[in-house]
Amino acid sequence: MSIAPVGLAASLRAHAQKHGPVTVGLAGAGQMGTDMIVQMALMPGVRLGAVSELNLAAASRALALVDRQGVPASSGTAVDAAIEGGGVALTEDYKALCAAGRIDVVIDATGNPNVGTLVALEAFRSGKHVVMLNVEADICIGRHLMAEARRAGVVYTGAAGDEPAATIEIVGFAQALGFDVIAAGKGKNNPLKFDAVPADYEEEARRRDMNARMLVEFVDGSKTMIEMVAVANATGLVPDVPGMHGPAATRDELAQVLCTRADGGILSRPGVVDYSIGKGVAPGVFCIVKPRHPRVLERMTDLKVGPGPCYTIFRPYHLTSLEVPLSAIRAVIAGAPDMEPLDRPVAECVTVAKRDLAPGDRLGKIGETDYRGFAMTWEDARSEGALPLGLAEGAQVVRPVKAGERLTYADCAPDESLLVTQIRRRLDEADARQWPIERRLSA
Repeated sequence: MSIAPVGLAASLRAHAQKHGPVTVGLAGAGQMGTDMIVQMALMPGVRLGAVSELNLAAASRALALVDRQGVPASSGTAVDAAIEGGGVALTEDYKALCAAGRIDVVIDATGNPNVGTLVALEAFRSGKHVVMLNVEADICIGRHLMAEARRAGVVYTGAAGDEPAATIEIVGFAQALGFDVIAAGKGKNNPLKFDAVPADYEEEARRRDMNARMLVEFVDGSKTMIEMVAVANATGLVPDVPGMHGPAATRDELAQVLCTRADGGILSRPGVVDYSIGKGVAPGVFCIVKPRHPRVLERMTDLKVGPGPCYTIFRPYHLTSLEVPLSAIRAVIAGAPDMEPLDRPVAECVTVAKRDLAPGDRLGKIGETDYRGFAMTWEDARSEGALPLGLAEGAQVVRPVKAGERLTYADCAPDESLLVTQIRRRLDEADARQWPIERRLSA
């Protein structure tokens, strides 16, 4: 039986009939990148044109899952030739991927803030849309990347399927209906252990076909903090308290817990981001809303959304990397982002020491043994001189820091050779001129 395509699928088919398939260049063939390689092979109207990956063997294994063999390419011209011949170009050079005329949109799945920055800026220079699955880069310098995309006349967007974009989807739904948004966030998918280190998770990582460091980034709370800061900086919602509350509220309890104290909850104010470790929330995302009229409240209760006065709008799943190509499609055929940062951030993901750090220590990667992420308001992070998480990798400790303490620029020096560090420094200098901290503190 043939089923007619509807909605986005119908738009994609119409686009493909007129212009050919949406052709995607993928940077990174790790776990998420491999998922996308497989998923795009199953999607009508979408074509994987090229993969940029330093580990060519890993990229080749990913392509083999869909019976494809990469065509080696070292230039944009070679990438185009591979695509025109019906193949998938395979290159170690992200610049070759970005330069190819046949590529419509680039998805960054590298997970490294500096590499993601390099890929995005190169893509913009080549007139390519960018889907940034690399949330670590977005929360650090996303507003700069968005400004560069606008200058180039292309789309910069967060990735569908990741919790931030999935959360923003239902926040927009609630706003369009005229609800007051009290809170928005996610259920935490893994047990929360702030001092988790990779050595303790090697076996579980192997069982789940994951990298242990990546698994720990989830377990130690860093990923949750990163994702909720991304939501904050795309909406204006803020962490209610440093680190957020993270209650053990179940799916049925969310609206009665993540609401203001006046309504019986734990929040000091409406308009916040948070997460829950309670049963039945993960892997979903939520938006806590409050109707503005008693008639609407009555209908929401009658429809069994909850007892009120606040209600949970809930999406019980996010399909992570499997959904990401949808953002690429919308960027190309509609010129529309699924998620983009505000011009001025409201939250920051800062760096907390997992262990005692000594002068001379060089910080490793997120999810290793040195540090974890921690969400704060942007104003509080600025007043502390807190080190953004996106600048932690490669930073050198210059004075002793105890486990559990927040790292500051006075404690460690970011790697100035990295482009992401240089851009963030320029952003901070511009912010200091436009919004002096002294003026905020004396107000």
